[in-house]
Amino acid sequence: MKSIELFAGIGGIALAAEWAGIETVAFCEREPFCQKVLNKNFPGVPIFDDVRTLNRQLLEEKGVIEPGGTIDIISGGFPCQPYSIAGKRRGTEDDRDLWPEMFRIIKELRPTWVVGENVANFANMELDRTLFDLESAGYKGQSFIIPAVAVGAQHQRDRVFVVAHSQCMGREKRSFIEKESRIRQTSDKSYNCNQIISHSVGERCNQMEQHDGGRKTSEKAICQVGKYSLKPRGGESRWAAEPDVGRVAHGVPNRVDRIKGLGNAVVPQQIYPIFKAIMDQERVV
Repeated sequence: MKSIELFAGIGGIALAAEWAGIETVAFCEREPFCQKVLNKNFPGVPIFDDVRTLNRQLLEEKGVIEPGGTIDIISGGFPCQPYSIAGKRRGTEDDRDLWPEMFRIIKELRPTWVVGENVANFANMELDRTLFDLESAGYKGQSFIIPAVAVGAQHQRDRVFVVAHSQCMGREKRSFIEKESRIRQTSDKSYNCNQIISHSVGERCNQMEQHDGGRKTSEKAICQVGKYSLKPRGGESRWAAEPDVGRVAHGVPNRVDRIKGLGNAVVPQQIYPIFKAIMDQERVV
């Protein structure tokens, strides 16, 4: 299967897609630092720098898709600032709301699958609009909230994932994940990732709990995705929520760009089960 990734950042979604056996054939990303990272890690994959000007004609001219053809998957973490709790939460009134551009490209290319990503507060503000838009274009969608901690990371980082399949070919696929999962970790409960990811995904996490003053904390939550795992540095039980050094480090190249890129990135293990499930579904039809 082949994918086009919009709002690619440093390529966290593309990395997860690669683990699942999906080839990313084009990126759309405007930030120069992120473009450098993508060029390094995905050499030869074309990068378009403006989602507002990206269209079928341009993709055909660059050989990304065949004339009149389509693509298997369009994925993208459309900008989260309009929905972030840390921001002003202006939603669709924010000029950084680029879902309409992603939706325009979806309607132009008619991919079989759509995978979107955003911050958790998106579910409270604009999820209904997104699902309605997709339904109006002939897609059947589901949404999932998956915290990074659920797949082995030592920080919460809740993310909403929207997965939609085109029904335009006259065949309905069974739901590739049995039911929508909305799992949140609280101070007195820790989760095994098997409670969050559907039984259709075969990976397993081993989680050990440590009691600390009557509260349970995750001492070890390493979710293995093939040979890839998430581990805190230096044997610490949890990663710090913020870097333990100043935001500006003299003599460290691209320090601010690196922090920004990491802050906007998707933990690959969060979205990998979705791509894996898509691949599993494609194999049974």
